[in-house]
Amino acid sequence: MADSLAALAEATSRLERALNLLEMRVRAMKAQNDTLGERGEGDAFDQDRARLAEELDRARERGRALQEAAVEASQALSRAAMDVRAVLNGEA
Repeated sequence: MADSLAALAEATSRLERALNLLEMRVRAMKAQNDTLGERGEGDAFDQDRARLAEELDRARERGRALQEAAVEASQALSRAAMDVRAVLNGEA
C-alpha cells in the first residue's frame, strides 16, 4: 500500500509541476502579447487564460481529493490488517 501511496504522491507532484509550467508559459505568452499590443486578440487570450486558470484550479482540487482518498484508504487498510493480525494471533 505504501508503494501505491508513494506512486500517487509522485503522480500528484508531477501534475502539479506540469500545471505550474503551463501557468508560467501562459503568463509569458500574455506578456508577449501585451508587448505586441494586439488588443483584439488579447481579449480572446484573456478569456482562454481565465478558462485555463479555472481548469487548473479544478485539476489541483481533484489532485488534493485523490491524495486525501489515498490517505483514508491507507488508514482503513492498516486498521483491517491489524484486525486480521489480532484474529490470527487469537487476540479477538
